[in-house]
Amino acid sequence: MADKIKYELEFVIQSSPQLLYQYISTPSGLSEWFADNVNSRGELFIFIWDDSEEEAKLLSKKSGERVKFRWVEDEEEGNDYYFEIRIQVDEITKDVSLMVSDFAEEDETDESKMLWENMIGNLKQVLGSA
Repeated sequence: MADKIKYELEFVIQSSPQLLYQYISTPSGLSEWFADNVNSRGELFIFIWDDSEEEAKLLSKKSGERVKFRWVEDEEEGNDYYFEIRIQVDEITKDVSLMVSDFAEEDETDESKMLWENMIGNLKQVLGSA
């Protein structure tokens, strides 16, 4: 299998960092925009879409700032891939951005980026920031 390459995306979002953090770090927040349903047991998050279910382990989080997950499947295969969602506030303008770091196979990068753009679009609608 080809190695995945890391990419980063930035999305400007009209929201307070505190509110945004609730949407990226809690099962109830994530189920509003990221998946159809999200459950968690400790550090294990279960993301449910239609008929599929994926498990991810919460690797780290910093309150009000970022969350980092690794899909259990990647962990079992010994891969270091992860996805991280980080809140960034511009020092001068106070603009709030969501920084997404993820990995995809080279021929799937555009598709993966588009998926994130759609999901962040959903988040913006939930926040009333669209």
